[in-house]
Order: sequence, then structure tokens, then C-alpha cells
Amino acid sequence: MWELISAGGLLMLPIVLCSIAAVGIIAERFWTLKRDKVIPRDLVEKVWYMARQREFSDQNLKALEQQSPLGRVLAAGLVNKHYDRDEMKDAIEEVGAHVAHDLEKYLNTLGTIAAVTPLLGLLGTVIGMIDVFGEITHVGVGNPSDLAGGISKALVTTAGGIAVAIPSLMFYRYFRGHVEELVIGMEQEALKLVEILHKRRSHKDI
Repeated sequence: MWELISAGGLLMLPIVLCSIAAVGIIAERFWTLKRDKVIPRDLVEKVWYMARQREFSDQNLKALEQQSPLGRVLAAGLVNKHYDRDEMKDAIEEVGAHVAHDLEKYLNTLGTIAAVTPLLGLLGTVIGMIDVFGEITHVGVGNPSDLAGGISKALVTTAGGIAVAIPSLMFYRYFRGHVEELVIGMEQEALKLVEILHKRRSHKDI
């Protein structure tokens, strides 16, 4: 492995660094975007119970906000529960937009890695091919096996860039779709709370 990396030249260094960053982002997003962590089960029912018991101290609301992304959204609804339904929904949607942005954290970086690493690999190959043809210009074709070896080394960076880009792009697409599903799920849960607090739905429908 090290021989391949060293054969690729200096441009293999940023490609390797991009691969390390991609692995870190993928692992972190898998941990952070677990559905149970983003949308805890039965949280709306617990919040409705708090509302019925009038347990709306600042401490309880702060704890709810810190519990999960859905908790932040529901806390915004509770703070504005004395307003009409539309204003309460607007407050929830505003906070929901911030939460959705947080859920997409690092995904742009992962997408950039997927787009840039093939270009780095191609640049390394072009530089390598320039060196190979420059050598041909000075000393001629010489031994064909040496020429083939030089070309194969030049192609190492392209292979490395593509090897990093493919999984990065796959996980970028996966996480973007997963975040969209989580955002829709949070919207549905928050809407349940709005409907219950404004007597348009029974808590039994939670």
C-alpha cells in the first residue's frame, strides 16, 4: 500500500488526507443521525404530558431543547403555545430550518471531497505523463518496460482519487436522503403537537 502511495507522488498526500477526512465524517454522521437520537420515540407524548401538567419551567424547556433535534423543535412550539395555530407553526418551522441545517453538518465537505479527489487524481496523472514524455524527449523510448512502468505510476493518482470519490459520493447521497427523511419525520411529530395543543387532534392519536 505504501509503495502505491509513494509511487503516486506528492498529489497522493491530499488524496490520502481527503480519504481520512471522509472516513471521519461518515463515522460521525452515522452516529449523529441515528433516528432514535434525532426523533426519540414517544417524545411528543411526553411533551403533551408536560403540557397537561403545566410543567413548563425554563429548566424543563432547556432540557427538552438539549435532549434531541426534535426536542428543539417541540420546545419552540411550547414557547409559542399561547399564540394561534399558524404563529405556532411558523415558530416551529423557523427552528426546524436551523435544525435541518445542523443535521446537514459536514455533508457539503463530504460532497466536496467526492468532487475534488478525482480531479486531484487526474492532475497527478497528467503531471506524471508529462514527466514520462519529457523523459522520452530527452533519452528516447529506450526500454518499453520502463516506459510502461512510468505510465502505470502516473495512473496511480487517478485510481486513488476515484477510490476515495466513489464511497464519498455514495455516502453523501445516502446522508442527504436520510436527512430529508428525518426532517419530514420531525415535521410530522411537531404537527401532532400543534394539533393536540389546539384541540384539533386527540392525544390518543400520538
